[in-house]
Amino acid sequence: MSVESTQLVDDVMRRWPTTIRVFLNYKMRCVGCPIACFHTVDDACREHEVERMKFLADLQAAIVKEPEQTSADPGFVTTQWPAGS
Repeated sequence: MSVESTQLVDDVMRRWPTTIRVFLNYKMRCVGCPIACFHTVDDACREHEVERMKFLADLQAAIVKEPEQTSADPGFVTTQWPAGS
């Protein structure tokens, strides 16, 4: 799977959480930004004056490193309260 410049920033970060670090490394404050659900990756690169092709390559590298989630592993941590019960 690959990220494209036409995808929404919020969709990219939700689908591939490891990409959040890439946005932060580029000093892009898209994480938590209310505009992230409207801006494409291309829009964000233009607004933050970031080289699009390099940024896309770094996003893709982060996606490749991300572990696959299976239906048996939804990414949740379950605990019992109180602990030790």
